[in-house]
Amino acid sequence: MGNEHLLVKVENGIMKLTLNRPDSLNAFSYEMKQGIIDALKEARNNDDVRVVTIQGAGRAFSAGGDVKSFHKLGGTSVYDTLYHTNELVMAIRSFEKPVIALVHGYAAGAAFNYALSCDMIIAAEGSKFIMSFTKIGLVTDGGGSYFLPRLVGAQRAKELLFSAEPIDAKQAFEWGIVNRVFQADEFEEKAMEFVSKYANGPSKAYEMTKKLVNQSFVSDLDEMLELERLTQVIMMQTEDYKEGIAAFKEKREAKYIGR
Repeated sequence: MGNEHLLVKVENGIMKLTLNRPDSLNAFSYEMKQGIIDALKEARNNDDVRVVTIQGAGRAFSAGGDVKSFHKLGGTSVYDTLYHTNELVMAIRSFEKPVIALVHGYAAGAAFNYALSCDMIIAAEGSKFIMSFTKIGLVTDGGGSYFLPRLVGAQRAKELLFSAEPIDAKQAFEWGIVNRVFQADEFEEKAMEFVSKYANGPSKAYEMTKKLVNQSFVSDLDEMLELERLTQVIMMQTEDYKEGIAAFKEKREAKYIGR
């Protein structure tokens, strides 16, 4: 698990994945994408991992795809490369535990879309988000045409995708792309405080909530009401539910164990 392009650390219930190609502004390599996929597979059955974060080393979250190598790719190679890109998006999206992107500097192109595939995005003040594909005559990949319109609506999504102009963290927050914005000089501290809340929370409830929200995009209200009803029956059998009720009655903080 992990490689020179991806640093992996587990601490206090949090698996920290750090994109580690700072000299290329963490442009995504095959090794980086595969490292994240492998880490998520390991984290799935690791009770010590309650939350996963993805962040970048150096000056930025990530510049996205490795543009310098694009001209070497033929049609078949592009198709195969994007298969691996799609594998990463689906690995993040289907991973049961919360995945939180911690963005500083900027997230450009595919990196923006990888961040969107996470459950939440925390951004440093002044960081930039750029759908940069049309700058080199390409369309979005990595799920941008799926995630972005659902967050900001079709018109704003088209503006970001057509213009390839950056928006800052403040505007991304106002448009519902980013969950929290923290000052750059205290970003790491505040981001970890935010993430720690979920590392100590009711993991099974988060897991099932994530599944419900994801399912809602392909289901109607009647289907979701029934799915909620069935899921709630399951949740009321968990140790976390019993602990939550006990803590409520005893007027104390709950100590969840993720079962």
